Amino acid sequence: MKAGAREGLAIDVDPDAIAMIALNAAANAVAVASLCADPLDGPPPAVDLVLVGDLFYEAGLARRVVAFLDRCAAAGIPARIGDPGRAPLPRARLERLAEYRLADFGDAPDAMATASAVFAFV
Repeated sequence: MKAGAREGLAIDVDPDAIAMIALNAAANAVAVASLCADPLDGPPPAVDLVLVGDLFYEAGLARRVVAFLDRCAAAGIPARIGDPGRAPLPRARLERLAEYRLADFGDAPDAMATASAVFAFV
């Protein structure tokens, strides 16, 4: 893995996302195990760091993600979140680490870039 990680585990409920994870890993010459599952209602995974990508697009899902990240934090597992600033984002629980200008998913190719950020969950 790049960035110093020895291994990675990607989890998604969408089988198509799992296929894309494999293609992305191959294109970047890294090994990533993947699992098609919903981890949000279970115990924290046995990992050193949890990365959440753009899961705060719906209020009910956002509540489940926060509860999961609270369980991770209680187990000593830090979390990083990448999000374009959607409404259900729990801003009071986040520390901004970096900001990027990106087009949002589904935007037209000529759409203006918007601010997206990486946060630490606190």
